[in-house]
Amino acid sequence: MSEPTIVVIDDDPSARRGITRLVRAAGMHVEPFASAGDFLRSDLRGGPGCIVLDVRMPGMTGPELQEELGKADYCMPIVFLSGHANVPVAARALKSGAVDFLTKPVDGNDLLAAIRDALGRDAENRAQRDESSALNERLDELTPREHEVMTYVITGMLNKQIAAGLDISEETVKIHRRRVMRKLGIVSVAELVRLCEKAGIPPAR
Repeated sequence: MSEPTIVVIDDDPSARRGITRLVRAAGMHVEPFASAGDFLRSDLRGGPGCIVLDVRMPGMTGPELQEELGKADYCMPIVFLSGHANVPVAARALKSGAVDFLTKPVDGNDLLAAIRDALGRDAENRAQRDESSALNERLDELTPREHEVMTYVITGMLNKQIAAGLDISEETVKIHRRRVMRKLGIVSVAELVRLCEKAGIPPAR
């Protein structure tokens, strides 16, 4: 995986330079932008990393950028900076997934702590997304009948009960069960239940 990038978006040149120096001095890779539009035209939207984002900017504001990025499949975690202690704006930003909302002039240690929290969240989110993607790939290998049998297996039914419910032979059920387990790389029904829960697959009714 490439090195995480700390994206700094602030229209104030002095603030942008100060934050950039602070982050760089902490040993992290940083990319500064003067506007939300400049950032959107870059190739950094997908991360890995996080965004340090000013609230009030000409053109697209910080919250507007957060809303725009939220429409994508994945958005880097955001740390907001504001020159005003605006409680409603902060509440909306945090409710929409922001990691923190700090007031300018920001304490350097507080900002670095928030950035590290954001990077930790980004790494965790990406790991979960990769796991989910790998799981979906394995599930896609199942045939429609194997998928159907799987939804019966996770109910705890016996093979003969599944066979009766699907109007197939018990031996056919056993064959499909073995194929499901092999394709998904698991050995127990308990594992299968957990896997289906993660994938949001409900048991047969």
